[in-house]
Amino acid sequence: MAESLGDKQRRFTRMVADLIIWAYENGYELTVGDAYRDPRLHNIMGVPGGYGHPYSNHKMRLAIDFNLFKKDKYLQMTEDHLPLGEYWESLGGAWGGRFRDGNHYSLEHEGHK
Repeated sequence: MAESLGDKQRRFTRMVADLIIWAYENGYELTVGDAYRDPRLHNIMGVPGGYGHPYSNHKMRLAIDFNLFKKDKYLQMTEDHLPLGEYWESLGGAWGGRFRDGNHYSLEHEGHK
């Protein structure tokens, strides 16, 4: 049986918690960038509107962007996110660093990341 969207959203939330804990245990700090993109403002999945990709998993509550810091320094390059991205992938997630969006962490849904 396929995993429902609700099941994926709950699994995603737990994965985000695990990533945050891992980041802090490894000397990083995070602030939340972009998380949920309300379809009332950004249109429903597949329809352009607002900002970002029309198939953004932010609209499905399956993506989050993090601002990354280490020793009070803001790390904004995709390469800076590589350790977190690899950990995220080990949890089963899709890391945006594989498609030029280094601070993006998502869970694939219907072929979209």
